[in-house]
Amino acid sequence: MTTERYNHIAGKHILVIVENLPVPFDRRVWQEATTLREAGADVSIICPQMKGYTNPFEQLDGIDIYRHPLPVEATGALGYLVEYGTSIFWWYWYAIKIFAKKRFHVIHGCNPPDLIFTVVLPFKLFGVKYVFDHHDINPEFYLAKFGKKDFFYRLMLLFERLTFMTADFSIATNESYKEIAIRRGKMQPDNVTVVRSGPKLDRLKLGPGDAKYKKGRAYLIGYLGTISESEGIDLLLMSIQRLIAVRQDVQVAIIGGGTGQAEMKALSEKLGLAAYVDFYGRVSDELMVDILNTTDVCVNPDKPSEMNNLSTMNKIMEYMALKKPIVQFNLKEGRFSAQKASLYAIPNNLDDFANKIRYLLDHEVIRTEMGEFGYKRVLTELSWTYERGKLLGLYDRILATVRQDVPTASEPVTMAMD
Repeated sequence: MTTERYNHIAGKHILVIVENLPVPFDRRVWQEATTLREAGADVSIICPQMKGYTNPFEQLDGIDIYRHPLPVEATGALGYLVEYGTSIFWWYWYAIKIFAKKRFHVIHGCNPPDLIFTVVLPFKLFGVKYVFDHHDINPEFYLAKFGKKDFFYRLMLLFERLTFMTADFSIATNESYKEIAIRRGKMQPDNVTVVRSGPKLDRLKLGPGDAKYKKGRAYLIGYLGTISESEGIDLLLMSIQRLIAVRQDVQVAIIGGGTGQAEMKALSEKLGLAAYVDFYGRVSDELMVDILNTTDVCVNPDKPSEMNNLSTMNKIMEYMALKKPIVQFNLKEGRFSAQKASLYAIPNNLDDFANKIRYLLDHEVIRTEMGEFGYKRVLTELSWTYERGKLLGLYDRILATVRQDVPTASEPVTMAMD
């Protein structure tokens, strides 16, 4: 796909800020950044340092990545206060440093949290545009985690509203998020663009896999994603316990890291699953693809909640890109993405979740048909090949409106750093 028709992107400078994951580990952010770079933009990214991504500065594929220290990966209220407070300090520090080196024309803020607007405000005085890339609906996340609409829930709503008020344009990951931007964020519909997190097929290559991941068993069940409270790994493990009770020819591969990893390992042992479940942690793309290519069924055990009901999970389309049949709970956006590539369990019904995995293991032809359907859907509708044009079209429109007196990215700016 060519980018020749996007006349206003080349030579402009875009600053991307992401708080909850490092880059290039954050797959959506990295796809967006490399797409803009391929279109001729200068791209800088501010993100946290995490395991495997600890260099304070790195240049990859022509993109400048500035990583700041993160003293704690939050789990409680105090932890979030420390994490976000530290992040805001580093956002300001690096944004000023980068702006002094070469002016940026757009700040592209990726939540959570909905606090990046605080850094944007002073730069708007220089004509900088703000694009809010809406990854998570934080009020719904708070509800899912704490189950109450208290002061902090209302605070989440306020931060979200201020974010949308500050944003010139918003990117939604699906139609549900677009509706929230319009209804709750009061954004004009023309200023909200849906850009789904379609997988890059050159990263997710089909292959034979390797039977060693099955540990001598007949079948492998795979999970890819974060390991934290809302992802439902506890529900998955309890479903696997039910499955193992009737058949012992199944191994489980859990790929990903997160604040709940140690707790989920302990739960696995408590349930008597230590020999059946492998926690691989965060791994390279090559190892991740090799493991998933070996799987017979992939799962998405996201807990039924309003947040998960309205959110699109990257893992679903990545499973589909590797021709894997899926089992997940019956949630709105998960069903939209997978359609016939998935079976849908009754929400929170662990027996039904286990039985649907069992059904697929017993029906190879159906597994193959579901995998082929999902793969075709990704190829023809959902891959990044189709979504990248939406991103570039939006940016071409944004950068066509940049003030003429704002220097291009190559022009230096004198700015005090002390």
